[in-house]
Amino acid sequence: MRLGRKCRVVDCRETAGLGLGGGLAQRGTLAEAAEPDLVVLSMGPSPRHITKPVCEITYGLREAGFNVSVLVLKAGIGPPEELMDQVVGAAYSSLSPEEEQQIRRHKLALIHVGNVPRHFIPKVKVFLRNVEIPAIVVSQAPVTLQDFAAEGIRTREFEPEVPETKGVVVEVITGVIRGQTCPQEKLDEIVGKVRYWMERVKGGQARMGSGEG
Repeated sequence: MRLGRKCRVVDCRETAGLGLGGGLAQRGTLAEAAEPDLVVLSMGPSPRHITKPVCEITYGLREAGFNVSVLVLKAGIGPPEELMDQVVGAAYSSLSPEEEQQIRRHKLALIHVGNVPRHFIPKVKVFLRNVEIPAIVVSQAPVTLQDFAAEGIRTREFEPEVPETKGVVVEVITGVIRGQTCPQEKLDEIVGKVRYWMERVKGGQARMGSGEG
């Protein structure tokens, strides 16, 4: 019996990066697939964000046949700068012009966030403000597309009265706990949603239909 395998070429990080990470995906680094289809955004090298469950999600997506890049943001930990008056002594998150260009090279984005909607929903708005790309949000907290639209983020089902982003949230997957192993059923859900939306993006229909995988 023959065991089949597929090779995926990934250009792993031009520099070693900074901060924690144990030699793995560190802050300000991009592991870019040879064919940049899907980019996974990770907030940063902290126990809550790296390496679990982002690495497990990335591995599962590559195993399913997707060309996956991983962008670990330079400033992804903490609330966005516009909320700094509400949080004392915290770092703030932002997206550099270089990171925006790196995201634009891809067809679909998967954004892994956390468990505090009042922090991560504005962060998603910052990440999609200037980048026209469909995005799937993976979170720990239970949120809906309507929650994102209420903050001015364009979504598949709900259009804000005053849209503040070029990017569109097309799907939300909840119940993925930061720093913990990603359950197989959640990996299956992520793979199914990514497959569905990747097919629609390539077919020019990124904002149409439901995300059932």
